[in-house]
Amino acid sequence: MNIITGSARGTKLQTLEGEITRPTLQRAKEVIFSAIQFDIEGREVLDLFAGSGQMGLEALSRGAAHAVLVDKSSEAFAVIKANAQKTHLYKNCRIVESDYAEYLRGAKRSGAKFSLVFVDPPYGSGLLAPALKALYDNGVLTDTATVCAEWEKDTLFTEEPSLQRMYEVSKIYKSGRIYFYKLIPVKKEK
Repeated sequence: MNIITGSARGTKLQTLEGEITRPTLQRAKEVIFSAIQFDIEGREVLDLFAGSGQMGLEALSRGAAHAVLVDKSSEAFAVIKANAQKTHLYKNCRIVESDYAEYLRGAKRSGAKFSLVFVDPPYGSGLLAPALKALYDNGVLTDTATVCAEWEKDTLFTEEPSLQRMYEVSKIYKSGRIYFYKLIPVKKEK
């Protein structure tokens, strides 16, 4: 696994050992960044369930302004830090060892806003719907934010119907189960 392009192009990244953390496959990462390649420059990025940090670091390498990489694992924290230093992108990121929900509550209190978010919880964890709801409920997304999620099923809105009032699907890449979400604009009453 390596950084595809940008200032850290070709840098080989460390990954976590074992089956607990499943890094985004290189092909899936190429699909994701091809889809958003013109929407990265200057963005504030949040990488929830960051694992190795590869998604946030790829965004930084391609010109994102700043990235927050969040993972609750101390092993992941160490790997993310090593990768950020190796790519020379450490100064543009904040690495947080925290549960996603706890981090988002703190981000709300601090007034943080993100315009590009990667959400890739472990498959089978059931955490995608709660993470998307927490992003919305804590108000940490800009009005034009893009949320990219990897999900093993096609039934997210069926499993959690309340998400249909919060998000609309803007793009789907079924080969990698990659979904891009946008906020549904709040209708102003006249």
